[in-house]
Amino acid sequence: MHLLPAQFVASPLHHADGAVARLAGGLNWFAAYEVWEHGRRRTVPVADVAALGERAATLHARIVAPRPSLVLGERTLRFDQPRVAGILNVTPDSFSDGGRHAGDPAAAAAAGVDMLAAGAALVDVGGESTRPGAAPVWEGDEIARIVPVVERLARGGALVSIDTRKAAVMEAALAAGAGMVNDVSALVWDDRALAVIVRARCPVVLMHSPDPQAGGHGRAGYRNVVAEVFDWLEARIATVAAAGVDLGRIIADPGIGFGKSLAENLQLLNALPLFHGLGVPLMLGASRKRLIGALSNEAPVAERLGGSLALAAGAMEAGVQLLRVHDVAETVQAARVWRGLRDQALAG
Repeated sequence: MHLLPAQFVASPLHHADGAVARLAGGLNWFAAYEVWEHGRRRTVPVADVAALGERAATLHARIVAPRPSLVLGERTLRFDQPRVAGILNVTPDSFSDGGRHAGDPAAAAAAGVDMLAAGAALVDVGGESTRPGAAPVWEGDEIARIVPVVERLARGGALVSIDTRKAAVMEAALAAGAGMVNDVSALVWDDRALAVIVRARCPVVLMHSPDPQAGGHGRAGYRNVVAEVFDWLEARIATVAAAGVDLGRIIADPGIGFGKSLAENLQLLNALPLFHGLGVPLMLGASRKRLIGALSNEAPVAERLGGSLALAAGAMEAGVQLLRVHDVAETVQAARVWRGLRDQALAG
């Protein structure tokens, strides 16, 4: 069974008690579930979810539970409204901004500071491209790329996430001042990675891909991409939590663009509210991705701002807590306008 929150309302005002529920402790409210079970779908009012059985009760409890804030040193990352994570690649070959900051830690750190000044809640630093066909990077080179940047940002008080799948890089970045890890392989690619997270007691983003050990871009032949990605993440979260990582420090990412067709990516994006059933905050990384070009006359990477903002707005409507983006200032402005609309609706 899977539950997809549906029939969203602008405000709980003017609705009877119990008729609507709050999504993950955020600013979104919904009145019904689309119940996916045994290959069929039906709509059930929120008030009737208790009659659906134990699995439904578990999913409902996860869906409505507020997500606890992350206290990371002097910084606090709250999940009661959408937050923006700025993408800072220090690679020569990333699909969007590869080479812009490669070999110049000071300029890269300055770009990260600009993201924070524009309203980013954190900066996600990456030293290896994970685009399709990208060459693997030796961990020593990756460390040399990211450590000087992380050190500069952390000294300035920034909350830094390290985007890597390698245990040695995680260790080096955390020692340099990073506060969390974002792993596109969900701690599968490197068999030491999980132990690093357990020992560091740091937050971690677990992203779905169909073949995390091989790079993430293989094809899986999904029968139901939404249900299968959810089930994989649910099992992976349980494994990581059982190993000693606090559930309150796990974030999930459905992995848009990783081993999914255009149609499959769109199915995932349309069903984002279902992923709150994982019981953890959600991150979405769809900024400037190929699907935007596919839907807009093959627009090149540099001309995908409009599509990126449309996906960010959809993610906010779906209650996604972290938007991982290249265009920070524009996305922060969109989030502020969205928040203003929600505040006015809740004010009656």
